Amino acid sequence: MGITNYAAFIIASFLFIISPGIDTVFILNKSITQGRKSGIFATLGITTGVLVHTSLAAFGLSLILAQSAMAFAVLKYLGAAYLIYLGITKFFSGESIVKESKQEPLVSVKKTYVSAVFTNTLNPKVAIFFLAFFPQFIQPAYMHSALPFIFLGVTYAVMGLLWFMVLTFFAGSFSARLKSNAMIGTWLNKFSSLAFVLMGIKIALTKK
Repeated sequence: MGITNYAAFIIASFLFIISPGIDTVFILNKSITQGRKSGIFATLGITTGVLVHTSLAAFGLSLILAQSAMAFAVLKYLGAAYLIYLGITKFFSGESIVKESKQEPLVSVKKTYVSAVFTNTLNPKVAIFFLAFFPQFIQPAYMHSALPFIFLGVTYAVMGLLWFMVLTFFAGSFSARLKSNAMIGTWLNKFSSLAFVLMGIKIALTKK
């Protein structure tokens, strides 16, 4: 499929994936505050976002973000606004994590999954990163083919899925202990909401 230095791609991808970023913070937040199941659906949502960006890169749509300052800015501010909105509504809800965990399970995990998809998809840095990173491992003759981009993107997504599942497993083990104290649950909910706001601000300040 025109892929070169696949082993180097795997090593480099692993190093990028384990580096703390917005996706890591989001998944840890959900795993600790709402439990392992929520963390799993957050991981699935982030992985879906990665596959969306893979498709964009494969069919050249990410190039629009790289070349258009307006398109980059629109996506950036949409992503920032969404995260800040989540954080503010969470902060002023006045609920504790214990109360949140009693929501209808199906509704709760759906909301987590959708939030994770939007968090990743609306981050223009991911699109630009894929557009800059993947071509380094594709032979020039295959640069206009979608297949190598898709193969590398799926590889990256699977590696991310496995890593974030490991994080979810360990972080989720702390959830029950933290939820046992209502006061801790309330304050942890507020701290987690601030994390969303800070992530939104970070995206808003992102430059190409």
